[in-house]
Amino acid sequence: MEEKWIREIQRRGSRRAADQLIRANYDEIYRFVYRQTGHKEDAMDLTQSIFLAMLRALPAYRSERGAFRTWLFRIAANKVIDARRKARLTPLPIEELEVSSKEDFTARIHDRALLEQMEAYVSGLDPQVQMVFRLRLYGEQSFPEIAAALGEPEAAVKSRYYRLLGRLREEFDPNG
Repeated sequence: MEEKWIREIQRRGSRRAADQLIRANYDEIYRFVYRQTGHKEDAMDLTQSIFLAMLRALPAYRSERGAFRTWLFRIAANKVIDARRKARLTPLPIEELEVSSKEDFTARIHDRALLEQMEAYVSGLDPQVQMVFRLRLYGEQSFPEIAAALGEPEAAVKSRYYRLLGRLREEFDPNG
């Protein structure tokens, strides 16, 4: 159905199709943004900005280059990165984070104060690193989805993610 709406928007500028496309994706994008802002109003404003950017960029979207959802999350992650540059947004603790026996440190990210410090640290890093971090932790995207969104090999995305976890461990783990 999404592809039909996208074609209607691209070919005829259909407002009805645009409304349906936004409604179909709104909740997921709003949750992605809210987890990173922690404020309902900020999340609503940023989500609206994301969908306006999506509609402006939609004429150039090509499904053969990747899934619409992946493309939309890339726009969303870029908008969050831009917003974090402009204002200090307070993230919410992540409800579900990958935790393995080796990654006990990662479980500590639930600590709000630590998460805020980490967010401040990550927000100062290269946007590509931030994108991987945000799509993986807040967007709950798989490595193949992130690789598709960034147009990079999956191995490069994994490497960037695990290097960042290592840097976060060095920076914030008093036992490490």
